[in-house]
Amino acid sequence: MAITVSELVAEPQLGLTLLAGFRGGDNRITWAHTSDLPRLWEWVTGGELMMTNGMSIPADAAGQVALAEALVDSGASALAIGEKMHAPTLQSEFLAACDSLPLPLITIPYPLPFIAIARSVAESSLLEESRRLRQTARVYDLLRTAGASEDHWQSLVQRLATELDAELFIVDRRCLHPWHPDGQPLPVFLAEEWSPLPGHASVTGKNFQWHRIRGRHVLTMDIPTHSNALLVVLPNSEPHPDAVVLLHAATVLGLQLSRIVLSLEGRHRLAGEFLLQAFDGRLGTAEMESRMVAFDVPPQDFVVASISAEGIGSAGGGDSTPGVDSKPDGDSKPDGGGLASVHIDLWRHGLAAASLRRNNRLHVVLAADVADDALAHCAGANVSIGVSSRAGVAAIQRALQESLWSLGSARANELGLARYAEGPTWLGLTSFEEGAALVRRLLGPIFDYEQSEEGDLLITLRTYLDSQRSWQKTAAALFAHRQTIIYRMRKIGELTGLDMGETSTVAQLWFALQIHEALRS
Repeated sequence: MAITVSELVAEPQLGLTLLAGFRGGDNRITWAHTSDLPRLWEWVTGGELMMTNGMSIPADAAGQVALAEALVDSGASALAIGEKMHAPTLQSEFLAACDSLPLPLITIPYPLPFIAIARSVAESSLLEESRRLRQTARVYDLLRTAGASEDHWQSLVQRLATELDAELFIVDRRCLHPWHPDGQPLPVFLAEEWSPLPGHASVTGKNFQWHRIRGRHVLTMDIPTHSNALLVVLPNSEPHPDAVVLLHAATVLGLQLSRIVLSLEGRHRLAGEFLLQAFDGRLGTAEMESRMVAFDVPPQDFVVASISAEGIGSAGGGDSTPGVDSKPDGDSKPDGGGLASVHIDLWRHGLAAASLRRNNRLHVVLAADVADDALAHCAGANVSIGVSSRAGVAAIQRALQESLWSLGSARANELGLARYAEGPTWLGLTSFEEGAALVRRLLGPIFDYEQSEEGDLLITLRTYLDSQRSWQKTAAALFAHRQTIIYRMRKIGELTGLDMGETSTVAQLWFALQIHEALRS
């Protein structure tokens, strides 16, 4: 075991004196560290004897008491101050605080070098190092026997907790929810202390930091493989778990999370392939029902949610290249095109879903009774969400169109989430059928022409309207001659029977393009 404060003070060759904090004599010292920086407690990882020449000690009583409290909160085992150096007068309030906390306060006789104390602590730690190596080996062996299935997660956490003699919680630092759907929630006193503000990380600070919260020592440390996964450690007894072993435990948990996420990515790709076929009408009802059941989504009572991270209030379309997104999991929320982790966040919160990313949007099929706030929380900030009405597999294509219509409404009306037939109208229309009819009436002749003839009429029209109806800007954007653009616009007028010089014509075509872009899945 590591040397105690009392054992270190009792070593005659050092000549140390214990001034205050006698009740902390049994504190274990894992290391001895020297610092004369102002905020001495920031260099504590837990179990250290902090040694100073006195430059870290405030002169006033209030500052000295605050220093003692901060050192205890950070997990320091004792404070040692060199005599006849730079320390100010130690105030009676400071000594009283060391007694009550308790924080052992040691004086180092002049001219004893601090390295002599560090050497004594290190020599006494040789047996502790052997114990640490054995415990670290046991920690990694737990990973070997855990298995790759997410079903074994909580078992691994509990076995690690037993090994470390501590309670372990793995949470998402942004919202403090358990990182795994089977994970244990934080104790109430911690959840209240760290209650997050919307859109902000709730627990900030060092990667490895001890806290003193409501009379208990609490350690927070990052899970190295997942940027927003936070390990919270509540020791059950003294001494606290060894810092090095804790770092290895965090690594083991991170490796297991990576194994789980890798398994989920395979499931995510299968779900994307299924939805791609279902949305394109290539699957029969019976097959769709069985596949939905396999993804734990009720086949006769689901909704389709379409999510866009292109920015609220912009109604344009996105990437026109269809395909199943297979980007590996990261922990970033959707931001400017990052929707890759939404399916992981849905899983974390226990929401069964199948999802497909196409045309810079994410389409998610999930149970109809999922609450709006839960869906919005998993999708993240700065996204727009459109949700269809309840549907069964026979109406999955219609549900997709409804969700796209709702998404367009949400973005146009600057809403985070809109449900089909429940939100405000969009462009004066109330349903996607009305929108599709408008698109067909105005743009249908162009679609028909481009199917029979090679042409770029639609992209020319969109670019022309986006370029403030400037021939020159449109030609430059499309790398075409100005006369080519004029010819194409005249052709659009011929096909649609509309006068392209009329403002009302331009407005109608702009409306139709907005709806066409929004309804592309």
